[in-house]
Amino acid sequence: MIIRLLTFPFRYAISKIKKWLGNLDKIKVEPLYAFGNEECIFVKARVVEAYRQSRPSEKNNRFQNVLAALRRYAGSSVPDARVTVTCAGQQHVLESDEEGIVSGKFRAPMGKKLHADSVIFKLQEEEGLVREHKEEEIPVCQFSKNHPTGIISDIDDTVLVSHATEIGKKLWLSVSKNAYTRRPFPGVSKFYHALTNAGEHPIFYVSSSDWNLFDMIKDFMDFRNIPSGPLLLQDLHLNLKNIWKSGGGNHEHKLEKVRMLLAIYPGMNFFLIGDSGQHDPELYEQVIKEHPGRVKTVYIRKVKHEITEERMEMVHNLKEIPNSPEVIFVKDTEEALKHALEHSFIVQ
Repeated sequence: MIIRLLTFPFRYAISKIKKWLGNLDKIKVEPLYAFGNEECIFVKARVVEAYRQSRPSEKNNRFQNVLAALRRYAGSSVPDARVTVTCAGQQHVLESDEEGIVSGKFRAPMGKKLHADSVIFKLQEEEGLVREHKEEEIPVCQFSKNHPTGIISDIDDTVLVSHATEIGKKLWLSVSKNAYTRRPFPGVSKFYHALTNAGEHPIFYVSSSDWNLFDMIKDFMDFRNIPSGPLLLQDLHLNLKNIWKSGGGNHEHKLEKVRMLLAIYPGMNFFLIGDSGQHDPELYEQVIKEHPGRVKTVYIRKVKHEITEERMEMVHNLKEIPNSPEVIFVKDTEEALKHALEHSFIVQ
């Protein structure tokens, strides 16, 4: 992300000049998510130059992985591109922002319910743009706003071994490994499939990682058989005026995304899953206080063996809140699975 931030003014200017000169490489729309309830579907994609990237492999060496990471972050986003988005018979024309992001929502007609199986993103033809593909399609994750159960999970050091508290290790992992050589925590696939009851309940992933890691995370989850669900990564919200004030790893973004999910699904109660390495316990504490009765249980994987006195006091204080859930600190996923079985959250 730091590379992305520092190079933003140059990439933005180069993209604008190349577009004006008609010199852009082929560009593509990369669908990011489409999810919602019976009243509204939220969509997001990004427009980028279709740089050549070989398919990652378990056989790739570190040098190949480093080159792939550099290509991922050095790739040019395409601002001001117009994209026609089709969902449930409706069409919206959206324009990409400075980072190539397009986002919007589709509402149900008055007095009717919205049903959508997929969303289609189609780049509009214009001078200076050459499309790699005419259109891209993504399935919709759609559940009733009153569906009883959902899961919200962090990614780094919860699903994916990341060493997020050790910057050097995290950076080296990010560039020297790929989707097929990054490691999940043991038992995550089994636990998450059980919690979702084989897809009956939705799962959402929130992370402070930015959208440049989307393809890596998605490929990793597919390869490791981790249940699919919308990836809610971080929008950088950059422009030429505030670029130098911006920073990475903003965990406020994760809180905003959790609040959004609680609002989209007002009848849904959630399992919250995270780790103790950074701010997940405090983030989930705030969610519990703001939305009493909406959280079923919180599972926090212990990054270190000891839990701080402040966090133990936090757990004690939460017990004073009516309908407050258990906050369980676990040493591994197997311990979380055992707790869920004992409390009949899942059935084997």
